[in-house]
Amino acid sequence: MAEDAAVHDGTMTPREPRPQRLVLVTGPSGAGRSTAINVLEDLGFEAIDNLPLSLIPRLLDGPARPVPLALGLDVRNRDFSASNVIELIDRLTRSPHFSPEVLFLDCNADMLVRRYNETRRRHPLSPDSSPLSGVTAEIDLLAPIRVRADVLVDTTDLSPHDLKAELTHWFAIRQDDRLSLSLHSFSYKRGVPRGVDLMFDCRCLANPHWDTGLRQLTGRDRAVQDYVCADPRYAEFFDRIRDLILFLLPAHLDEGKTHLAVGFGCTGGQHRSVTLVEKMAVALAEAGWPVSIRHRELERRVPVPSSSGEGRAGEAAAALSAPRDAAGLATPGLGETR
Repeated sequence: MAEDAAVHDGTMTPREPRPQRLVLVTGPSGAGRSTAINVLEDLGFEAIDNLPLSLIPRLLDGPARPVPLALGLDVRNRDFSASNVIELIDRLTRSPHFSPEVLFLDCNADMLVRRYNETRRRHPLSPDSSPLSGVTAEIDLLAPIRVRADVLVDTTDLSPHDLKAELTHWFAIRQDDRLSLSLHSFSYKRGVPRGVDLMFDCRCLANPHWDTGLRQLTGRDRAVQDYVCADPRYAEFFDRIRDLILFLLPAHLDEGKTHLAVGFGCTGGQHRSVTLVEKMAVALAEAGWPVSIRHRELERRVPVPSSSGEGRAGEAAAALSAPRDAAGLATPGLGETR
């Protein structure tokens, strides 16, 4: 890598080269690792799949690469083990020459078995028995690595197209060093989303569900937003969370993070959490941070036309908060379709 230069007291002094960005991609067989490697290659990474762990140090001892590197780690390699992978992660983390990230492609066991049955492939850990035994053994084997993941993507409900969109959000090579944000609304009844760095509970706010005129609307509708914002606790609740996020962002950036996922949860994931995401996206985008939004529970709903034009507030928030490319053009946010 070419060295930069810094100015100190009017003199030019060499600056240490930036560490090599390195993404280690792993996860259960059938969860989408090969698809992820192809996506990263399309995004400009030098991608190498199924490289034996014993050869990785030799690969990294070579000259620094001008592009980020993605390595796929597969349990089928003869020297693969959780302890070896964790040792590799620790060694790379300690080295000033590398900026490692672990991308873990997760998937529930039932879906993995279904995928193997549909493709009629044999599981690498149980070639002579049912896929279920291999899937279960592999999930247990990878559990220590899963907890070390920097980015965890659950592919259970994702199509290859959805997976590509999500990985593009996390790993697109950016022209600047700004940290990007994704804001997620969700229902606690359906479980906490994986991979969220910060989480805020919105259930202390007034619930529009109990107003029959608002029940079928969502937090993207102006009437619902007005109802939530009318809660006497809302203004301070919102301001404190916004200020906390704005306080933490530079610190995460200094630590080398490139993305931060923030979750807002409520009972049903339809009203309060959606309102907070829509409003917070606008506030953070106005503060100069690239923001994308995902409303997990709204993705499960059958679209219902708004009864008035008041639902445009949510659309405006989404447009304002959508990530932008180097030319300033809006691009689809995480989990959104156009």
